[in-house]
Order: sequence, then C-alpha cells, then structure tokens
Amino acid sequence: MKTLHFECYAGISGDMTLGALVDLGVNPDELRRELEKLGVEGWKLDFVRDQRNSVSGTHAVVDLGPAADHVAHDEEHYHVHSDGHGHSHSHPHVLDHEHSHDHEHEHSHSHEHPHDHDHDHGGHNSWKEIRSLIEKSGISANAKKRALDIFSRIAAAESQVHGVSLDDIAFHEVGALDSIIDVVGAAICLDLLKPDRITCSEIELGGGTVTCAHGILPVPAPATTILVKGLPVRTGGFNKEMTTPTGAAILASCVDEFITGPASFTELKTGYGIGTRKMEKPNFLRVSWRETPLREESSAALSGGKPWKEEELVLLEANIDDMTGEALGFLMERLFDAGALDVTFSPITMKKSRPGTLVSVLGSPAKQDLLREAFFRNSATIGFRETRVNRVSLKREEGSLSGSFGSAREKTVFYGEKKLRSKIEFEDRAKLARERSISLDEAERIMAQGERIAAPGGPAGGETR
Repeated sequence: MKTLHFECYAGISGDMTLGALVDLGVNPDELRRELEKLGVEGWKLDFVRDQRNSVSGTHAVVDLGPAADHVAHDEEHYHVHSDGHGHSHSHPHVLDHEHSHDHEHEHSHSHEHPHDHDHDHGGHNSWKEIRSLIEKSGISANAKKRALDIFSRIAAAESQVHGVSLDDIAFHEVGALDSIIDVVGAAICLDLLKPDRITCSEIELGGGTVTCAHGILPVPAPATTILVKGLPVRTGGFNKEMTTPTGAAILASCVDEFITGPASFTELKTGYGIGTRKMEKPNFLRVSWRETPLREESSAALSGGKPWKEEELVLLEANIDDMTGEALGFLMERLFDAGALDVTFSPITMKKSRPGTLVSVLGSPAKQDLLREAFFRNSATIGFRETRVNRVSLKREEGSLSGSFGSAREKTVFYGEKKLRSKIEFEDRAKLARERSISLDEAERIMAQGERIAAPGGPAGGETR
C-alpha cells in the first residue's frame, strides 16, 4: 500500500509541511508552477537545505516582500471585518492567532495596528474571497477540493472560537497570502504524490503559553483545540506552541488513520521539514513513504493467510424523512469530507407510511467523532445508531497508463496474488471522452492500449468503498 506517514514529534506547521513534502520528493519547480495558477502575485517560495540536531532536511521559506517584514511566516493572522451592513469599526478586533508561533519564530509583538478596510476588501483575505480564488484557479480538481476543505476547517474553527459568522472571518492581507501558499501548496504536494492512504502519529501540541492581541493564552490556542478534536494528541514535549492551526487543519483534513501503537511496515523513503527555531530537541516534521506488509496492512491483518484483509469499522445509520434531495446530497459531501469511507442512501417507509431515507455511513474508529459532528451539523436527525462492523476486502494496487492520450490512473484488484480485474479511473476516461467527443467505452479501449507504469512508492491498497 502506498502510504504517506506524518511523524509529528515536534508538531506541524504549514511551512514545515511544504519543506517535508519537497524533501520527500515533490519537485519544487512543479509546485511553484502549480501555485502560479492561483493568479496571485507578491510571493516567492524558496527551499533551502538546513539541519536541526545534526539531521538534514529542507526548510521552506515564503518571501512576501517588504510588506511582510513585520509578520513572521506561519503566524496565521486572522481578524474580523465588516460584512458591509454598516457595522462600526472603531477599534480592531484581532483574533487569537495574532501571535508568534514560538516553535518557528522569535517574534513576540502583537501587531495591534488599525485595519485598512479598503485594503481588506480589495485583496484575497476574507474566507469568501479566498474560497472564490481557489475555486476559480487552474490547479487540479483534487488539490482544489483538499485546499478548500483545509481552509474551511480553519475558518469554521475561528468562527466557533469568536462567535462570529464565517463571512466575518478574515486574514490580514499578508497573513492571507502566507496561508494561501501554505494550504494550497500542501494540497498540491499531496496531489502530486498521490498517496493511497495517509497516516499520522500522535500530534505534539507543545506547552506553555502564547502571547496574542487579547493577552496570554495557554497552549494549544483555542482554534487549534477545535481543529484537533477527535484526534490523538499529546502536550508537554516542548514548552512552546508546536502545532499551528494550519498544521492542525492539514492533518484533520487529510489523515486517514492515526497510528498510536506498534506498527509493522517497510520504510521506503524519508523526508524532513525543518522548522526555523533552533531548540534543544529537534524541531522538524518527518514524513515518509511506507509499505505495510501484506499480512498486516493498516493493522487489518489478512486472516490466517487468507487472500483478503479484515478490519473493524464503525457504521452510523439514521432514518430521515424531512430533508430534500439537495440537502441529502450536501450531507453526503460533508460526510466524505469528514473521512467517511462510504455513504449510501436507501429508500424506506417510516411510521404513518411516510417515505424516508436510511442514511448509512461507514468509517474508521479514528474518524468517528468527526463523522458524528458532520452528521449532526448537516442533517435533520437528532440521533443515529452506531455499530461496529467487520469489513473484509481484497488487495488493490494502483498504477498508471501512458499513451497518446497522456496519462490515466488504473486500479487492479487481487485475490491473494492472483489478478482479478483492472479499472481505469472514471475521471480520466471522462476527460478523454470529452476532449475527443467519443463515448466512455471508446475512451477506455484507447487507454487500455497504453503502456502500464507502476505507481511510485510501491503497491497501493486503497480503500474499498
């Protein structure tokens, strides 16, 4: 299985993520070219070799020019601005992340300068503007979806912390550009690497306090606390803030499984994202390509040498009779965003012969709280049933096809070591069919003649939905 693993011994931030993924193998020039598709100017992204505690890695440096001289990278500044309906702005309202992330920076000033509201509305600094910018950009659909999910989690956390609507959440212009490069850059890197599964260790949050515009707050900061809800974390390994909201949001959005106990795997390649601050303990984020032995794939061992794997999952189900089809479709989307492995709707008849829908959600126990929250927030149900289920699935491998059509992804299913069948990804078939005005079947026949290329990083297991 092509697994990307995050080791957050010293926490995680946006720039450390970029450094680690480039150190692992992402082409920095390709990353920059993709970021340029955002159509935003005023930034420069460099990658330099550095060391922490004699461990060599890559340090990502986002240069935002003279306008950013007073702002340390990854400080993630957010503030509330007017929604255009005549609210007063007699004083700045700076959110909790107007502070220095000490694991990366030495800065301690709080930047309590007045807002330039014309500047705010003219740039890409409100959540609404950032969302529109990403949606209209030329980056890939997968990277776009991931970046939007990461940003939406940050905005939702800040909205909850400060009791304001999402439309009132905004970044300082410099902080917004900084965060756009970090978040969209991370999404692009993951799309370029194309892991079948992403795993993570416990997340080190740090300790001590942070100084912000509203005073001194304990670590973790309020937004970070919300973003890591339901995830395995630890504190006290460092007396500084080690996990930033951007880092927490990346993990909450992207990780499929958190591994907190013993694990068996083959380490294929390792990369290190170097943090700016030099500390007694090594300040870096480690990422690696891993291949899990077939007999013990993702802690779901193949039973007694049988040609399938077994794993325990959780099934959430609710009977709903007061939601429209559009609302159910949005619920499905949000459940998948929360980490659901499968979501299905089945027509049922409820009491008094009312037509209803059985909503069934399958997910891993590590994502259970996130799925619960998505279910409650986006559906009309006031409760649902939960059952632990055993899933039996076959091994899958992912490769690619290359030919006159370009490239296409292909997944192959195995019964033990015997190949059963292969299928070319629908999106790739549909793209060729649209480009050449041909049918899906004809597009598949053309692609099937292409040259098969093994996926980088080894075999892929993927999730069977």
